[in-house]
Amino acid sequence: MGPRDTYVLRTVEERGVRFVRLWFVDVLGILKSLAVPASELESALEEGVGLDGSSLEGAARRRERDVIAHPDPATFALLPWRDGGVGRMFCSLRQPDGSAFHADSRDALQRVLAGVADLGWTVQVGAEIEFFLFADSDARDGLSAPRPLDQGAYFDLTPLDEGSDFRRRTIDHLEHLGIPVKASHHEVAPSQHEIQLTHTDALSMADAITTFRLAVKEVASELDLFATFMPKPLQEHAGSGMHLHLSLFDGDRNAFHDPDPRQPLSAMGRHFLAGVLAHAGELTLLTNQWVNSYKRLMNGFEAPRHVVWTRTGGAGLVRVPASRPTREAASRIELRSPDPGANPYLTLAVVLGAGLRGIERGYQLPPEVDGDLDGAPKLPADLREATHRFEASELARDTLGDGLVDLIVANKRAEWDAYQSTVSAWELERFLRLL
Repeated sequence: MGPRDTYVLRTVEERGVRFVRLWFVDVLGILKSLAVPASELESALEEGVGLDGSSLEGAARRRERDVIAHPDPATFALLPWRDGGVGRMFCSLRQPDGSAFHADSRDALQRVLAGVADLGWTVQVGAEIEFFLFADSDARDGLSAPRPLDQGAYFDLTPLDEGSDFRRRTIDHLEHLGIPVKASHHEVAPSQHEIQLTHTDALSMADAITTFRLAVKEVASELDLFATFMPKPLQEHAGSGMHLHLSLFDGDRNAFHDPDPRQPLSAMGRHFLAGVLAHAGELTLLTNQWVNSYKRLMNGFEAPRHVVWTRTGGAGLVRVPASRPTREAASRIELRSPDPGANPYLTLAVVLGAGLRGIERGYQLPPEVDGDLDGAPKLPADLREATHRFEASELARDTLGDGLVDLIVANKRAEWDAYQSTVSAWELERFLRLL
């Protein structure tokens, strides 16, 4: 038993922790949990805990299979909304013979990061996560259109007490969990908010995003509100994005920085960005994995639709921030397509895989596009197209493995079939009396 295990056991005893929740996500990024009483924690740390691995397969469960959840003691934290009486640890999932389990999203990201480490680099990631707050009663039946709590806009300091109190409580919870927050503000749409998580290593950021989504919902419940990470809940307003800021570091040196302020990125950074752009269409299924995701991408409001890069934002898929060109730490790319309903582990895995492919094969960065988008390549128009392009992606299969790719495809085809067979309110309103 290592020093981290000892620290966890000592903390649990000293703080009177009753249960520790073992966390993992399914292939869709939905958080799953298994509670272990404090009396069984030492055994769980030494031997792991058995569970049914089909629970990680999303809506495409095939058959029950035994896997072992191995807690990562480095992720131990006390949940502040449980008065410190409940802890949590993220887990790795292994088959009984010790081999990797194909549906373990966290392991997929760790494999990519191991490849990055072999090249002598580390990955830093920051995240800007948007979401909506609604009255809890608006969400109970799942049928009524939610009503905004305010009419605030970008950076507005609204008079609504719930919004500012909500963000304060959420930031308190996140900081207790060791997740530093860079900034928070009201977003452009009514009842929409954004919280920015400070840069950290890629695995910690994926864990932080998963924790963040639960923390937001817990705080909303405390205030009798309802929080949603649905990409496009309001038809007439902007959807929610999850902009990811990425950079590679060689020790303490930002490998994306070029001392020439006229260059957006170093040669390595330009190759990395070229890889992200070249493979963006085939990887959109993971950055935007729900049928509703494409309502955000296809309806403007500054959501990216075209596969271009720019230094100014607009409709570009990637922005290269240029406000501090001489500051080394500021050199990065901002990927603007992901939404907050994505699986953060798989999203980061494939985005990094695309960037590394660009470096490995020397992809050349196309010219910056700032204005006329005529003729620029586009992201997939809907979930069906995204699924088709992902299934055929050599990069996705090389990065994630055939088993995980096929499982994701099965989930998304089932979702698309269900969506296609559903008669919507729009169809009834348009056709019921006309035809």
